[in-house]
Amino acid sequence: MAPQVARRRTRAPDATRERLLRAAFEEIHRHGFQAASLDAILARAGVTKGALYHHFADKAALGHAMLDEVVTGLLLQRWLGRLQQSEADPLTTLQGIFRERAERLTPQEVELGCPLNNLAQEMSPLDEQFRGRINGTFDTWTEAFARALERGQADGSVRRDLDARRVAAFLVAAIEGSIGLAKSAKSAPMLRSNLEMLAVFLESLRPASAMGKLQ
Repeated sequence: MAPQVARRRTRAPDATRERLLRAAFEEIHRHGFQAASLDAILARAGVTKGALYHHFADKAALGHAMLDEVVTGLLLQRWLGRLQQSEADPLTTLQGIFRERAERLTPQEVELGCPLNNLAQEMSPLDEQFRGRINGTFDTWTEAFARALERGQADGSVRRDLDARRVAAFLVAAIEGSIGLAKSAKSAPMLRSNLEMLAVFLESLRPASAMGKLQ
């Protein structure tokens, strides 16, 4: 899935800004923020250094905007896009999301890993603005999973004895950990297997009465 900037723009200066954000994403995802070359970003975007500094005060400002507008949008679209639209119960919807991600897995996702987690590992100890933005995205992701589970508890499709927020945090951590392991091992089958196991795990969150109906 190609990265997309969160807000769509049509004016020429805004189109330049969008090209810079896309180019920054591609360069940073492959090389990391600290090693990313501004010259390479400018070449990818096809713009001048003056255009860069017209839109962003420095490399850090470009990186923060790229995280806010590209990385966050990409991750939330991948993992949360179906949650608000699906008419199925939340567990079935989440299982479908995990299995869809496994089916649509690209070689680049395995080679380069999760752009959000990459930045978390690299920049959270070094830059408080990066750290706050990264945590905000993880919080949004976790909160959306938790709300879905709570909806399931309300309609009887999820066990009421569960702490929805703790389960949601576990799911996000399991996803990110699985992507990191697959990146290290260069193994798409490992990631597909782990996502399938998470989908199977979700079945255990159904009440006994609901599981009986599905059998």
